[in-house]
Amino acid sequence: MKINSKHLFFIPVVALVLSLAVSCSGTKKSVESGDLKFEVNDKMHTMVSGNPDMKPLMNGFQASEYIVAGSDTLRDFTLENTSAGKADDFAGKGKQWTYSGTATLNDVKISKVLSVKTYDEFPGWVFTDVAYINSSNKDIIINAWGNNNYCILSNNDTPGFWSFQASSTGMRKSWVLPVDSGFYQKNYLGMNDPDYGGGIPVLDLWRKDGGIAIGHTSLVPETVSLPVKMMNDNSRAQIGVNEELPEAVTLRPGDTLKTLPTFVTLHRGDYFNTLKDYSAYMQKKGIVLPPSEPLAFEPMWCAWGYMRGFTVDEIIGTLPKVKELGFTWVTVDDGYQQAEGDWEPNPKKFPAGDADMKKLVDAIHDAGFKAQLWWAPLAVDPGTKLLAQHPDLILKNADGSPQIISWWDSYYMSPAYQPVLDHTKAIVEMFMSRWGFDGLKLDGQHLNACPPDFNPVHHLKDPYDAPRQMPGVFKTIYETARSIKPDALIQLCPCGDAMSFYNIPYTNQFVASDPVGSTQVRSKGKTYKAIAPGTAYFGDHVELSDGRDDFASTIGVGGVPGTKFTWPADNPTSSEKNLLKPERESEWAKWIKIYKAHMLSKGEYLGGLYDIGYDTPETHVIRKNDTLFYAFYAKDWKGDITLRGLEKENYEVVDYVNRQFSEKVKKENPVINVSFEKYLLLMAYPAAIKQ
Repeated sequence: MKINSKHLFFIPVVALVLSLAVSCSGTKKSVESGDLKFEVNDKMHTMVSGNPDMKPLMNGFQASEYIVAGSDTLRDFTLENTSAGKADDFAGKGKQWTYSGTATLNDVKISKVLSVKTYDEFPGWVFTDVAYINSSNKDIIINAWGNNNYCILSNNDTPGFWSFQASSTGMRKSWVLPVDSGFYQKNYLGMNDPDYGGGIPVLDLWRKDGGIAIGHTSLVPETVSLPVKMMNDNSRAQIGVNEELPEAVTLRPGDTLKTLPTFVTLHRGDYFNTLKDYSAYMQKKGIVLPPSEPLAFEPMWCAWGYMRGFTVDEIIGTLPKVKELGFTWVTVDDGYQQAEGDWEPNPKKFPAGDADMKKLVDAIHDAGFKAQLWWAPLAVDPGTKLLAQHPDLILKNADGSPQIISWWDSYYMSPAYQPVLDHTKAIVEMFMSRWGFDGLKLDGQHLNACPPDFNPVHHLKDPYDAPRQMPGVFKTIYETARSIKPDALIQLCPCGDAMSFYNIPYTNQFVASDPVGSTQVRSKGKTYKAIAPGTAYFGDHVELSDGRDDFASTIGVGGVPGTKFTWPADNPTSSEKNLLKPERESEWAKWIKIYKAHMLSKGEYLGGLYDIGYDTPETHVIRKNDTLFYAFYAKDWKGDITLRGLEKENYEVVDYVNRQFSEKVKKENPVINVSFEKYLLLMAYPAAIKQ
C-alpha cells in the first residue's frame, strides 16, 4: 500500500510519551479564549460553549475527532496525560495545551495527541492539531479522519441557521445559504465536477444569538470536506472538517498520522468577522495579500457584449460612447485568439497578426483608456499547434485520459509541470510586452482547482501535488505581469466558483464572477471585503444583475461597476442583446456619476453591523471619514430601519441617488420610517458638516 507522505510522520513513540509524562505539571481540561470555552473529557471528547448570553450550542461532550480504518471508526480514547504552557510563534503570544490518550482498534493500540492553542490577538478562537500514533507492533490502514465534528443545536429561528459555505460546483450556488429541515451540502474542496472545485476552507453556521465556525489553516489547497447536515426535525445540524484520504495510509509501528491544522471559533452576527479574523491569521502564517492597485477601482467596459463574433471596428466604434459615460477600462474579451492554447491573434480578425493587435491596443490607449485582455490560462484545445508540439503539457487522469474543461472543450495543462509555467510566462510577456495590454482578465471555472495529475512524464511524487501547486500558476502570471507593468491589473474570474483562498494573493481585483443575480453580487462583495478589505471588488457586468440594470447592488456594497453594452448596434452573430438604448443610456450615465462622486469602493466596509441572513431589510454599510453610507435591499419595504454604527450625536440623512429623502436622526435613537422598492441608498453625515 502506497504511503501518503503528506500525513505520515515518523516519531519515536517512547520519546513522545515520555515528553508528555514529564510535562504533566497540570491537569487542566478547560481552555478559554474570549467568550469561547473549549473542554476535553476523559474520553477525549470535546465541548464548545459561549458566554451566558448565547444559548447552548451542544447538549454535551461530543466525539469531535475520529479516524477510520476500513469499516471501523475510532472515536473514543482514554485521556492519560495533560500538559499546559505558553505559546509564542508567528501568530503571537498565547497559551497551549496538550492532551494525550490511547485506544485499541482491531487489536492495534493507537495513541492520540490533541494540541490546542489560543492567542491573545485572536480571542474567541481555538486552533487544534491532532496526531495519531501506532503504539503497537502491528500495521493498521487508515482511510479517513475528521476534526471539529459538532452537532449544533438550533434555536427555533427561521430559518434554523444561516451559513457560509464556499465550495464550488457546477450548480454555482450562493455562498450564503439558509439551513433548514433536511438540508445537506458536502462542501468538498477538491473537484466536484470536471472543471469545478476549490473554495474557501471556512464553514460558518449561525443562529440569531450567535454562531460557530470551523475550517483548516493549511497553507496550500487541500481535498477536505466541510459538510453541513440539518436534521429533519430542525433540532440540530452536524458540521465537521473531514478528509477521505485519496489513498489509504498504512500506519506502521511507530508511525504518526497528522491531520490538517484546524480551528473552531464563536461569534456574534454573521460570518463577516470570522472571515476577517481567518484572513488575518493566515496572513500571519504566511499568506501575503496583494497591495491595493489604484487603477483597479476604475469603472470597466467589456467588449463581451458583442461576444466571440466581435469585430475590431465594433470595439473602436463603441469607444466614444464608453468615454462619454465615464468608463476607464476597455476589455477585449474571448474571440481574438486562434484557439484556447494558441493565443496568437486570429488572422480573420487580425490579418497582420501582432501588428494588428498592437494597433487595436494603441487605439484604446489613444482614446484615453487602459486596455485589458481576456485569457483562459491552463486551457489547451485538442488540435492546437501548442498541443501538437508539446503533448507533454496536459494533465492526465488515473486512466490516462485528459481532463476536460467543459466550457471550451479544452484540456487542462498541469500546474505542477515546469514547462507549463514557462509557457504561461511567455504568453503573459506576449500580452503585456509585445501587445501592450495594461491588465489581464483571467477567466474560467477551471482556474479554481484541478484534479490530481497522473501523467507519468511529469514525474510527480504525489499526483495531488497538482491541485496543491495550482496557486503557483497565478503567482507566475501576477509576478510576470507586474514586472512588465508595475501597475498591471490582474482580475481573476473563476466563473461561478468561490475563489480558491490560495489564489487570492495573486489578484488585485476580485470579481463577482458570473453572478446569477443581485443577491450574489452583494454577498460575494461582503465576502471579499472581509478577506481583503483594501482590494478592489468588481461587481461584474451589470447585465448579470437583477433586471440587467442593478448598479445599486454593486455600488451600495462598495463594488466597482462594469458593463458589456453594445452601441450603436449588436453584433449580428451574437445570441445576446446588449444594445444600450436611450432610456438605459441615461441610467448608465447616472450611476457612473454617482459612483465617481462617492467612490465607496475605497471606503471601509463595516460588515459586522448587520447580519446578512437574519436582519431585514438586507443592509450594508460603508464609512468614509465621518460619513456612513447605508445600502438597504428588499423587494418591497415599508417600515422602520435602524442606522447602526453612528458615533456622533446628530446626523443628516439623505437619499444620495434619487434625492427623495432627507431627515435628521440622533445617535441614541437612529430609527427612521421608510418605504422603498428594490433598494434605498442613504448617506448619514454629522449635522455640523456642510455638504
